[in-house]
Amino acid sequence: MRPLWLAIALLLASCAGSSAGNGLPTTAPNGAREEIPMEIRRPDGPGPFPAVVILHDCSGLGPRSSGAPGRWATELVAQGYVTVMPDSFSTRGFPSGVCTESVGAGRNDVSPARRVLDAYAALAQLRTLPYVDGRRVGVMGGSHGGSTTLATLASPEGDLNPFVPDRRDGFAAGVSLYPGCAGRASGWRGARTGGIMGPAGEPYRPVAPLLILIGDKDDWTPAEPCRRLVAASQAAGAPVSIKVYPDAHHSFDSANPVRFNPGRINASSPTGRGATTGGNPEAWQDAIREVRAFFARHLAVR
Repeated sequence: MRPLWLAIALLLASCAGSSAGNGLPTTAPNGAREEIPMEIRRPDGPGPFPAVVILHDCSGLGPRSSGAPGRWATELVAQGYVTVMPDSFSTRGFPSGVCTESVGAGRNDVSPARRVLDAYAALAQLRTLPYVDGRRVGVMGGSHGGSTTLATLASPEGDLNPFVPDRRDGFAAGVSLYPGCAGRASGWRGARTGGIMGPAGEPYRPVAPLLILIGDKDDWTPAEPCRRLVAASQAAGAPVSIKVYPDAHHSFDSANPVRFNPGRINASSPTGRGATTGGNPEAWQDAIREVRAFFARHLAVR
């Protein structure tokens, strides 16, 4: 079976001028081919550079974006990485994000399990660029994008799963910021829709080294389930690590003030609504150091 990333790369190569364009060919929730917006940033020089796919949170990349994906892109480009940010929401009916959208409004069509296809399409796009070293590509995201990162790196279920070729020759490392680690609601356990988990009860096993960064005061995607996930993964020998910031809330890497929004969908709340988000300068600066060291170790910036 031809790997998904290779099939997409061949499609991109056949389209003149598409290698660094604003559209990313990917697969729609119904399986049809579609194109979604994306943004590529690169350092000065010829390369080839390592690269990172940045997966946005539930606020998307539109006018209500948290701004965190762009902050990370700026930091990573300064460190010598090419970055690509696919926009999974705008052209799928959610230009303002899905933070307050219910499942009935089509939120499942852009779930973390479904966005795995966008992540691998972005990897395929990067591998067509002459200034990118396709062997040294990482993936990272926060919140909804953090759960998508877990899904993207999770070991496939069985050798016949269509994601197997992509994962075996896919991302070299990943960083998941404040993901949902509790149960199927987090999105990365959708084995039957994305083939991203093994039999029930098995620990999470990524196909590449993974770092989780999360705040201890997070009331949207709490830290404790992630601690348990990492403990089980490490006990099984999986390359997963975690750092918890004691005074940080959800979206600690944003520049926005800490505030409670009662309208946010929150499976961790007794009412199903309401979550606290906001930046923490100390956690943000430490996260920059952690991500720099982690990607330098696994993507080998030269």
